[in-house]
Amino acid sequence: MYKIEDISIGMSASYSQTITDADIKAFAGISGDRNPVHLDEKYAESSRFKKRIAHGMISAGFFSALFGTKIPGEGCVYVSQNLKFRKPVYIGDTVVATIEVKSIDISKRRVFFAYCKVGKSKVITGEAEIYIPEQE
Repeated sequence: MYKIEDISIGMSASYSQTITDADIKAFAGISGDRNPVHLDEKYAESSRFKKRIAHGMISAGFFSALFGTKIPGEGCVYVSQNLKFRKPVYIGDTVVATIEVKSIDISKRRVFFAYCKVGKSKVITGEAEIYIPEQE
């Protein structure tokens, strides 16, 4: 884990994963979101997306992985997050979630990030505020 004093504006980290049918089914089971646009090929064909799409929160979850393992790392705590889902993610797409430090408030021990794309297309934009506890 980074100490807050060791984090600087512009630092970034990325995580990538290819979305599978199994990921979508597992997320539907865990979240309870069984919207047919995610699970039913025939239904999805008649939607504006023309094929099944992944739940947006699957891709958003990759940010949590980055915060908890890369920057700042173990022990950090989400304070807030906002997301804008700009484009769909399909089965077989490789999502590259990227976080970048935008600002730091040392007195409140908060770091602010911005982010996520598939290829060159931004599929999620937004910001997150992360609290970094003091290290012993």
